[in-house]
Amino acid sequence: MENFRSFTFIDLFLGMLMLLAFSSVAYAGSGNGAPTGSHYNLNIIGVSKDKTADMVGNQGHRIFVKLEGKSKIYLKEAPEGEGFQVLDANGTDGNGAKFQLPDPDPNDDLVTEYSVFARALGKPGGQSFMTTCFEYFDEELGEDVELCSNETLTLTRGKGKQSFRNVSKEVLTLVIDVDGDGVLERVGLFDEELYEYFWGYDNRGLKIAQLRFYPISTDVNE
Repeated sequence: MENFRSFTFIDLFLGMLMLLAFSSVAYAGSGNGAPTGSHYNLNIIGVSKDKTADMVGNQGHRIFVKLEGKSKIYLKEAPEGEGFQVLDANGTDGNGAKFQLPDPDPNDDLVTEYSVFARALGKPGGQSFMTTCFEYFDEELGEDVELCSNETLTLTRGKGKQSFRNVSKEVLTLVIDVDGDGVLERVGLFDEELYEYFWGYDNRGLKIAQLRFYPISTDVNE
């Protein structure tokens, strides 16, 4: 009986050491501003000519947008058991692109279950502005209405090495006046089932915006 207790204690101790080691690796910097470890990579690529090919179901880790001008990337909540996936890679046409991603904050406590890091790549000088928005049908007006966050993710391709930064607030939440009282509040992506969420992408010559999705949390209240 004593040997059994000793083995259990040692096994538990070693397990705790392994857990601590894994946590330190997951949160350790990789030298480019992003965490280390497994992640989903998505490249948003600016192109000078609109794409004409059918890219529905084209599941590469890239989405094409206008190099100059505005594009839309519609966001679909991933069904249970599914993860990140490009559903339509063409953001240069009238239908926009479509990207599937899990609900980042299923508990609605503004602590995300995964985090997004981004950086600008390509030829120096380009810049993009990405804003999280949603569409809904206004019964009084009898038409669709768009409402966008008061926060915008700005990516600028400067000279030299480009570093990632945590952009979870900008791309996974919206800062809006929810109830019309003039006070801005932060709400999570997919909080309203009736809304069609999307990223409004206004490109000013940025060739590549690189987004990485890591399985670590971010408190977007901070």
